[in-house]
Amino acid sequence: MPPEFREGDLVAAYHAMLNDPDPKFRNQAALDFHAWDTASVSVSARPDAATASPEEIRRRLARARIVTHYFHHNAWLEDGVLLRNAHRLAGIPGTMIQGRLDLQAPLRTAWELSRAWPDGELVVVENAGHTTSDSGMSEAIIAATDRLANALSSG
Repeated sequence: MPPEFREGDLVAAYHAMLNDPDPKFRNQAALDFHAWDTASVSVSARPDAATASPEEIRRRLARARIVTHYFHHNAWLEDGVLLRNAHRLAGIPGTMIQGRLDLQAPLRTAWELSRAWPDGELVVVENAGHTTSDSGMSEAIIAATDRLANALSSG
């Protein structure tokens, strides 16, 4: 077990495990990461096979490495830089669509950005998590896209 686990830094621990030289160890870490991601992305239960084909394991490993690489490096952004600079988006319309029950991207984050972005709109979808397949998410995305298209064509 990586020391990062004992220190409580799960992002660093998964980053290390997903890049371990032992393919069995890193593939298991990818399957475990995928199981967590699948369980936390939606409000609906999504049973997932514990085993996967070699191609699917490679896909899951690649995705988990990309996600944890960005998280491990805080997306190469200093803390608070997006909120501090959101005023620069003045005049640029945008809509943030957020599931109220999203475990991966807390509502507070989108709410804070909506307060700092002068032309940003926050749409909160009840009973939805982080995935577009949750009830109401696709409809909210289509409605926001239609509003933006109408605003651009009339303006």
